[in-house]
Amino acid sequence: MAQFTRIEVAQVMKETGLVPLFFHNNIEVAKQVLKACYDGGARLMEFTARGDFAHEVFGELTKYAVSELPGMIMGVGSVTDAAAASLYMQLGANFIVTPVLREDIAVICNRRKVMWSPGCGSLAEIARAEELGCEIVKLFPGGIYGPDFVKAIKGPQSWTSIMPTGGVSPTKESLEGWFNAGVTCVGIGSKLIAKNNNGSYDLEKIKSQTKTALDIIKSFQ
Repeated sequence: MAQFTRIEVAQVMKETGLVPLFFHNNIEVAKQVLKACYDGGARLMEFTARGDFAHEVFGELTKYAVSELPGMIMGVGSVTDAAAASLYMQLGANFIVTPVLREDIAVICNRRKVMWSPGCGSLAEIARAEELGCEIVKLFPGGIYGPDFVKAIKGPQSWTSIMPTGGVSPTKESLEGWFNAGVTCVGIGSKLIAKNNNGSYDLEKIKSQTKTALDIIKSFQ
């Protein structure tokens, strides 16, 4: 079951401003990447459950985080139905992220007071998500909409909290554009989780990029 309440998760998202996104089907590799993000200062991880037996990896990864990485908040992304959301909550997910707005997922997460962040691409979807109790809306794919979309939404709905995923880079230019537009936090995947030329993960670069991104974000908050 979740260790952190939905409000605690939302607060950490607002305070740090960064949610790394990552998936790997090898638990030892996943542990190394998670620790590199943690050592860089990240306190959230969205495990993008897109592979076979992903739930088994997530369960072990969460146990590792609880045991070795104090304060790390583990969540799951790419969840597309209520049954999967329920499974991952049983395995310790503290938040659920979806690529689309699914009301069945909203119901099951709200029942257990677990934070959920649905992928939305219109003001109507965002408004509906908030009616269903969403704290922070995921703007997806962020690169299609861009910071100007966020500015447009924040005009009539200043209370809306938005997390773009996709189209965000851990650079000053990219982060400045998004945070100046009014986002609450950003989700970054492959552009943050760097690889070496041979395809292995560059753990030191992941750590340094995470720290740099967090420092940049702090300067805009």
